[in-house]
Amino acid sequence: MSRSGLAAILAALSICLASALLGAPAAVAAPPGAVAAPPAATATQPAPVNTAAPPVGQGCTVRAAPPPPVDSSEAPRPGRLPPGPLPVPAHPVGGARLGECADILPPGAPRLPAGETSASWILADLDNGAVLAARDPHARHRPASTLKVLTALVALQRLDLDALVEGTAADANVSGSRVGIGPGGHYTVRQLLTGLIMNSGNDAANALARQLGGVPVTLAAMSETASQTGALDTRPTSPSGLDAPGMATSAYDLAVLFRLAMRDPTFAEINRTRLFEWPGYADKPGFTISSDNKMLTTYPGTIGGKTGFTDDARHTRIVAAERNGRRLVVALTRAETHPVPVDTQAARLLDYGFALHPGTPSVGALVDRRQPDDGTGGTQGVPPGAPGGVPGPNHRLAGLLVIGGGALVGGLLSLLLARRPTGRYAAGRY
Repeated sequence: MSRSGLAAILAALSICLASALLGAPAAVAAPPGAVAAPPAATATQPAPVNTAAPPVGQGCTVRAAPPPPVDSSEAPRPGRLPPGPLPVPAHPVGGARLGECADILPPGAPRLPAGETSASWILADLDNGAVLAARDPHARHRPASTLKVLTALVALQRLDLDALVEGTAADANVSGSRVGIGPGGHYTVRQLLTGLIMNSGNDAANALARQLGGVPVTLAAMSETASQTGALDTRPTSPSGLDAPGMATSAYDLAVLFRLAMRDPTFAEINRTRLFEWPGYADKPGFTISSDNKMLTTYPGTIGGKTGFTDDARHTRIVAAERNGRRLVVALTRAETHPVPVDTQAARLLDYGFALHPGTPSVGALVDRRQPDDGTGGTQGVPPGAPGGVPGPNHRLAGLLVIGGGALVGGLLSLLLARRPTGRYAAGRY
């Protein structure tokens, strides 16, 4: 046998060894002059992201932008055009599988509970970020008041909790839900955050935005925080979550933002508070407010969440709960209350997640910060060995064996090359 033939055999053996250890099919080199076939799709290649509404009946929803509004709340100002959709990342943030538009489950997982009406949802571990299951998690929808989680994040980062803010008539007359701010009243930032999260006060959002430097400054800070966090589906267009031209988020982003916010002790404390004494103003006495998150009293182990609703957004929800040392979060967008109430849908998904074995492989990850678009979409937080995560111990061992085998083959090839003749043969002219 010629030396060139022996070298080809050794190279093929090296490829087969690597394929056997890593579980990938061996690639056989084509003979000289053959036309190479296109590479086959693999599980590690990210699914293409659809930027249009997929066909009806495939469990898919709108991708690049929310559905058209049903009222005039998003009509642009005269002479202005509405903003276009946010760019869709080339690779889904959190892992390739999170680009799928149907239900996304781990291999061998049980069927999902019946009655889910949400167009998009995600179920994840609040601590390590592992995504346990999802449905079209990156589809863009409107957040309604769940956007207040992002407003609170910005306020917590930039404001003194003990700073006093004076209420105004503009606060009292803001549209939508209000906690009860009035002209001449004085409120600490901590109190405003409490009214924002517990009672979904749009007046509290307005007062916080004024303290932050005004609505445009606040929206810019919210956009910057979302981008730095990796919440690339989110465009805030009002501090309260009221619909406005260009508003967008996703179930994935809501879970990412809520997970980050829950690391702040003040936010976590407000989230689990059921009742709070709200101060009065002028000659009006104070009163007791209660949390809009009814699951604090109806679902054992609930540690926080945020509700939301507008005619365009429909029902949105974030809920987190703890059981047997595990903390899970579920985020739902564009849900309906019939035939199953939204809280019941969230509770069933949490039950589903808690019933999964802790060692169940994840289907993706909630990122902690914006990741470079290197083809992975960001896998920070995925348990070792999980799909899309860092290699587990078996994969590391296989990698070392492949490296060692490659080194051996390389050494043999080097000996062959060292013994090759010189002159015109070495120049390749034979």
